[in-house]
Amino acid sequence: MLYLDGLLGIVTLGLWIFCLADVITTDESSCRNLPKGLWLLLVLVVPLVGSIIWLVAGRPHQVTRAPGRYERNAPAFPEYDRPGRFPATNPDDDEEFLRKCRERAEAQRRLAREKRTED
Repeated sequence: MLYLDGLLGIVTLGLWIFCLADVITTDESSCRNLPKGLWLLLVLVVPLVGSIIWLVAGRPHQVTRAPGRYERNAPAFPEYDRPGRFPATNPDDDEEFLRKCRERAEAQRRLAREKRTED
């Protein structure tokens, strides 16, 4: 019987730690039925009952995670996913952009050369 009591205590402790960490990491707007602070207080004060109630009535239905670095759906070049950033739809637009970049770079080089000769 002592083994069963010890096992039940370890399971309760594990459940309590899991629920405590879950309440802390859950977003305030995702908590159901009570504010996050009250959920935290409930799980802290009444560990077993509070943890079970959190799992049944407080935990968000669907946990959404921000796309991580190692997800399969992550784009190869995330800098292109910013709002307002669109790739060229046809090669002519891309060529025009590259031509303007070359002209601007050449103008900057010319200005740098002129400044060096002045000094």
